[in-house]
Amino acid sequence: MKTSLKNALRGAGVHGMDRRRFLKTALAVTAGSLALPVSPPRASLAAAAAEGGKNAMKILVLTGSPRTNGNSWTLAARFIQGAQEAGHEVVRFDAALKNVHPCIACNSCGMNGPCVFEDDFAFVREHIVPAGLVVFATPMYYFGFSTQLKAVIDRFYALNGDLHRPKKAVLLMTYANTSEKEALPILTHYEVLLDYMGWTDAGRVIAPGVWPAGAINNTPFPEQAYRLGRSV
Repeated sequence: MKTSLKNALRGAGVHGMDRRRFLKTALAVTAGSLALPVSPPRASLAAAAAEGGKNAMKILVLTGSPRTNGNSWTLAARFIQGAQEAGHEVVRFDAALKNVHPCIACNSCGMNGPCVFEDDFAFVREHIVPAGLVVFATPMYYFGFSTQLKAVIDRFYALNGDLHRPKKAVLLMTYANTSEKEALPILTHYEVLLDYMGWTDAGRVIAPGVWPAGAINNTPFPEQAYRLGRSV
């Protein structure tokens, strides 16, 4: 795991940088306005689906950033663009813009039943079970998933039994610093979650050194996310 991340950082031309120098240079980035890719026309999607054939699947993208023009949003949008062009059906849930109550460990659901909270998690529940692939797109907040995305993951408890079936997963993660060590908590969480669920890792895009909105635009990471979407 550490070797693969190190190679990813090296491949992107990113090396160690102290916090003060990083902040000084990162704040100089001109974010501009981030134009998210427009969904392909229905005719194009239909043609892509026909081309994808039996390989087409349903994909649920879970984002965790409250910045609608943020860097992890860019990765999610580019991944979705690639996946749609490959003929997949993509459903997106932006956790930070929804009402998802944290799990309170009441165990009323019995790990596979109705939750006591009637909120926007119902959308996730509807789409995650039939999904063949689940995407986790998050910025690093204090060395972990964003609070909003973590609340969604914790609510998996209420349909735990239905989720223990073969699926694929993708991790799209951004963080401000460039230290390999700081990325490990999220990577470990992701890997343990997949191991517990019996899911298979279908790829990751780990983008270090991006902080202001738009900082990721002049890096190779959006293209990596796009290509990953095309290839899953």
